[in-house]
Amino acid sequence: MLYHPSAPQHLMSAANALMIAGVLLLLAGISGAYLFDQHLALGSVVAAHALVILGPSALKIGYVMRLLAERNDKLAA
Repeated sequence: MLYHPSAPQHLMSAANALMIAGVLLLLAGISGAYLFDQHLALGSVVAAHALVILGPSALKIGYVMRLLAERNDKLAA
């Protein structure tokens, strides 16, 4: 189980990691899909475009997890 109500700090660290990963995926997708697309194979460009979608999704999920951790931390106090 990823989350336990008595440990919101674990959820917060997982949320921070997911948000950082989302930003990195987005940046990798943008660079592959729009900056270096002429130098990549078609499959790599398609994968880079997928990262442009998956990166912000991971960022949003991480943000919601962070809000949940903050809420549970306030309720536990």
